[in-house]
Amino acid sequence: MTVTALVPIADGSEDIESVTIIDVLRRASVDVTVASVHADPAVTAARQTRITADALITDCTGRTFDLIALPGGMPGAQKLGECQSLAAMLQAQRQSGRLYAALCAAPAVALEPNGLLQGRAATAHPGFQNRLSDQSRISQRVVVDGHCITSQGPGTALEFALTLVEHLCGQAKRNEVAAPMVLPGR
Repeated sequence: MTVTALVPIADGSEDIESVTIIDVLRRASVDVTVASVHADPAVTAARQTRITADALITDCTGRTFDLIALPGGMPGAQKLGECQSLAAMLQAQRQSGRLYAALCAAPAVALEPNGLLQGRAATAHPGFQNRLSDQSRISQRVVVDGHCITSQGPGTALEFALTLVEHLCGQAKRNEVAAPMVLPGR
């Protein structure tokens, strides 16, 4: 069975986070769809890296993914949070018990305002942690609470992405992906 993931991106998404999520999931043989929330698949990330999405978010509505993972970066995370079709997909993800994840600013500006962190502990970039309703685990680099996974920022992107692999594909796959990148297993 093929494991699938959606990584939505927008102008201003964090370069390192976007590419790290996509790269690590693909190393784990996850079928990743990168989707622009704009009318154009070409996105300019926060540090001016050009990323061409596989699809538009409107092409992805109605599809089911095992994971939806949001990169942070501003104003990209804000644009992800304002995208109504993405918010609806994330709500469906939560209601069906499938994984959804975000890092950096995205937990605070995309998940929290859309009610996706209600009843969930989370973390975010230190500059956005005060916007989270549950402050109990904000000091942790990666927080897993049920089917929601959050992380702090560019410096935690690899750990975050490997945690996504672990929850999608198991501990052995996480270790298999981490080893050639010269990262410790778990």
